[in-house]
Amino acid sequence: MEARLTVKYDQVGDILYIEKVPPYVGQESEELDYGVVARLNPKSGEIENLEILFFSQRIARGEGLTLPILASFRPSEGA
Repeated sequence: MEARLTVKYDQVGDILYIEKVPPYVGQESEELDYGVVARLNPKSGEIENLEILFFSQRIARGEGLTLPILASFRPSEGA
């Protein structure tokens, strides 16, 4: 599914959210790597959302962030 990405940060929980769709009841979860949780479409198994836990701590340590997924970026129509 093609979709624009929305990025949100929860400062209290220190979680970065990357979303293709708003979260919904029924999405399945799978931890892809320590502190990286994928929210999956229950029918297709496609990753719809990512949650990166301890985000500011990772950045503060200068680790950078490599996600265990493949992505293809291009401008959306009308961008």
